[in-house]
Amino acid sequence: MAVLAPNCCVLHRELFHREQSVHPLSRRCASAAANAGAVVLAPGSRTWKKRTRVGVKLGASRQDVSSRPMSVPMEAITMVEELDQVLEQAQELSQVIIIDWMAAWCRKCIYLKPKLEKLAAEYDPRVRFYLVDVNKVSRELVKRGNITKMPTIQLWKDKEWKDEVVGGQKAWLVIDEVREMIQKHI
Repeated sequence: MAVLAPNCCVLHRELFHREQSVHPLSRRCASAAANAGAVVLAPGSRTWKKRTRVGVKLGASRQDVSSRPMSVPMEAITMVEELDQVLEQAQELSQVIIIDWMAAWCRKCIYLKPKLEKLAAEYDPRVRFYLVDVNKVSRELVKRGNITKMPTIQLWKDKEWKDEVVGGQKAWLVIDEVREMIQKHI
């Protein structure tokens, strides 16, 4: 059962991403529709086409939507000093650090980021996830990570680089490799 919505993008964010900055009126509409067991999409809209293309079925219950893992936004590292501080903190808390070295122009990097944020939710708080946009930081920071290709996902533990995955293949393969890398070092 589809419910027509005045602004399906806002309602899409409410149902699928649970953002806090959604207008209260849309929140009421979305929660009423979700309680009725509907996914709020307007037929013919871009959101409708995108969701049907990736396999979200109309009539999905609220339980189906809420059973998905929440995502944890990755914090950005912009300076060498920030990296040192993050590594120091992680050593004190006995945490593992995952750093996604990416670029804003890299399509694979952009596609991989939300998947890494979902993975971060699985391992929170034992593993902390960060990102570095190589075009917005100094060469010194990029050299510190010894980055040659993007996306590169590195695992750091006890202030040392331990392992990395260079993500040139499909995103689900990269996520599986990152998951294996984390399991090996936890």
